[in-house]
Amino acid sequence: MADCDLIVRNALLFDGSGAAPMRGDLAIADARIVALGALDRMDADDEIDAAGHALAPGFIDVHTHDDRALMIGDMAMKASQGITTVVVGNCGVSLAPWIADRAPPPPLDLIGAQADYRFATFGEYLDTLDRDGIALNAACLVGHSTLRAGAMDRYDRAADSGEIASMRGRLREALDAGAIGLSTGLAYRPAISAPTSEISALAELLAPAGAIHTTHMRNESAEVDAAMDEAFAIGRAANVPVVISHFKVAGAAHFGRTKETLPKLAAAMARQNLGVDVYPYAASSTVLDPDFIEGADRILVTWSKAEPTQAGRYLNDIARDWNMDRHEAAQRLQPAGAVYFSMDEDDVRRILSFREAMIGSDGLPHDAHPHPRLWGSFPRVLGHYARDVGLFTMQEAIRRMTGLPAERFGLKGRGRLLPGAHADLVLFDPETVLDRATFEQPAQPAAGIETVFVAGEPVWQHGKSTGAKPGRALRRQAR
Repeated sequence: MADCDLIVRNALLFDGSGAAPMRGDLAIADARIVALGALDRMDADDEIDAAGHALAPGFIDVHTHDDRALMIGDMAMKASQGITTVVVGNCGVSLAPWIADRAPPPPLDLIGAQADYRFATFGEYLDTLDRDGIALNAACLVGHSTLRAGAMDRYDRAADSGEIASMRGRLREALDAGAIGLSTGLAYRPAISAPTSEISALAELLAPAGAIHTTHMRNESAEVDAAMDEAFAIGRAANVPVVISHFKVAGAAHFGRTKETLPKLAAAMARQNLGVDVYPYAASSTVLDPDFIEGADRILVTWSKAEPTQAGRYLNDIARDWNMDRHEAAQRLQPAGAVYFSMDEDDVRRILSFREAMIGSDGLPHDAHPHPRLWGSFPRVLGHYARDVGLFTMQEAIRRMTGLPAERFGLKGRGRLLPGAHADLVLFDPETVLDRATFEQPAQPAAGIETVFVAGEPVWQHGKSTGAKPGRALRRQAR
C-alpha cells in the first residue's frame, strides 16, 4: 500500500511562519499534512512535480463578504488567488440570524436580498453551509447590524434595554453554534446611532466564549483618532481581542496621517490584544452613499438597481450625461454601490509594511462591476508589493496571509505547513504570480496560481475551478 494519498515533490516550501523557504517534498494523507522534507523513501497514490515552484499554506482572507457567495458558486474569485479559507460576516453584516420581514437596508443589501435573509438562527446558517457543501472553508462572524435588524423597528437611535437583551440572546446562540465573534460597521446607517455602550453590552459575551470582535470603525477620515480610541476601549472593557478592519485614512485632507495612526496602533497593541487588516489598493468599495462622495477624487459605480446599465461607469460621467451634479446622480442611482478613489498610495504602503497587518480582500462578490480586489488582492501583494516593489520578502507576505491570521482568528491546524495540519495548500510560481484584475476589467483570475487544495482536494487547477466542494464551516475552537 502507498504511504500517503499525495506527494508534492520538488517544491519551495514556505511554512507560514515567516522563515526562509526550504526545498523539499510534502505528503498528504486523509486531508492532513503527514510529512515534509526529503521524502524519497515515501510513495503515494498520486504525485505532483512542483518544478521548484512555491508551496504554501492556503491563504486566509480575513475580511470578506462571501456569506451568500459560498452557497451559490465555486468561489473562483477567491480560489484563483490561492485562498482556502474566508472570514465572512464582516462590517456588521452577516446573513444570519435574521428572517427579513422587509428589504435589507444598505449595506446589508450588499450580500443579499430579503429572501436571502432566511436564517432564524446562526446555527441554521452554519448547518446549511455544511449540508449543501462549499468550495472553501468559512469562519463566520455575527454582524451587529444584522442583530439590530432583527431586534429594532428603526435604526436612527440607540437600542433600548429590551432590544439589547434580544440581541444578546441571538448573539449567545450564534456563539454557542460556533460563530467566531462579533463584527460591527459603525460608519453605516443601520449602526451609526448605536452608542459605545450598546456595543460593549454585546462584546462582554465574547471573552467567556473565546470569541473576537472585528470592527469597521465609526470613522476612517477626520475623526479616525476618536474611532480608534472607541475600538480600543471596547476591547479593554470586554477583555476581548479586537481586529480593526481595512485600516486606512481616507480623504485628500488626511493623506499622510498613517504616520500618526500607525504608531498610535502599535502603542495600543503593546497594551492589549489588537489586530488589523488591509487591502492592497488606494480605493475602497461599498454602497453608493451621498454622504461619502466629497471625500473621493473619483467614484466608479459598481451596481445600480435603478439604473443597472450604469455599472462600470464613473459618477462624474453619468452626472454630466444627465445634466445634474453628482449628488443628484447618486440619488437617481439608488440603491447602488461604488468604488471610491479616496486614499493615498503612500499610506497604503505604510499600512502594508506594518508587521501585524493581515491581508483581507473586502471584495463584494455580488457587484455587477466589482472592485478588482475581489479577484486580485493576494496575488497583488505577492507579485507587486513583495516581489516587484520590495516592501517585504515573499515569506513575510505569506506569513501575513497564513500563520498570522490563523493565530489571530483561532484557526487551529491552519496557516502553517506542519505535520498534522489541514492540507489547505497553494502551489504557485513566485516569478510570475501577479494580479490581472483591473478597475476596467475586474473579474480576471491572477497569473501564476497553479493548484489550490482544500482538505487535500484540488479546487483550482489548470486555470479553472474543479467544481469540488471539500470546504466546511469552521466552528470556533477553544483558544
